[in-house]
Amino acid sequence: MSQNTTITLGGGCFWCVEAVFEKIHGITKVVSGYSGGSKENPTYQEVCSETTGHAEVVQVSFNDEVINLDTILEIFFAHHDPTTLNRQGGDVGTQYRSVIFYHDENQKQIALETIKYLDEQKFFSNKIVTEVMKIENFYIAEDYHQSFYQNNPYQPYCQFIINPKMEKLKQNYSHLISTEKTGTLHDF
Repeated sequence: MSQNTTITLGGGCFWCVEAVFEKIHGITKVVSGYSGGSKENPTYQEVCSETTGHAEVVQVSFNDEVINLDTILEIFFAHHDPTTLNRQGGDVGTQYRSVIFYHDENQKQIALETIKYLDEQKFFSNKIVTEVMKIENFYIAEDYHQSFYQNNPYQPYCQFIINPKMEKLKQNYSHLISTEKTGTLHDF
């Protein structure tokens, strides 16, 4: 019996993380939102003001008989820089921090073991600063943030920031890309 499982990931702008996971076979749902802060139902502008404590995140739901958390975390770490504190490229601020919000103790253990392994293997030239925290809240982002890349593939941010991530996904994880997923198929 297959089971849907959810983990919440922050790796910079949620548009980037969302775009990658929307293409993966076994991912059943990806929702952009905000987690880790103190304000209930924050707006995008409030989160960007860095006064709420929230990170831009995506909740990734997946069929654990098709794709496991190890693979999801491998993709997550391959598509953002987990060694920069509160920054991803030109996106700077606490809302862009690298963070894993786990939903159960097993997810916490897998996340910590993955980070330890990547650091020990010196997969990155600098130490990983990704936070691992228990999920306490998740607020869905405004509608225009959902499936942003699919809905706006020619927007400059998508062209210059997300397209290279999608190309990297295609080059390194083509075996995991779902042929059933729609949107921006011209890139695949």
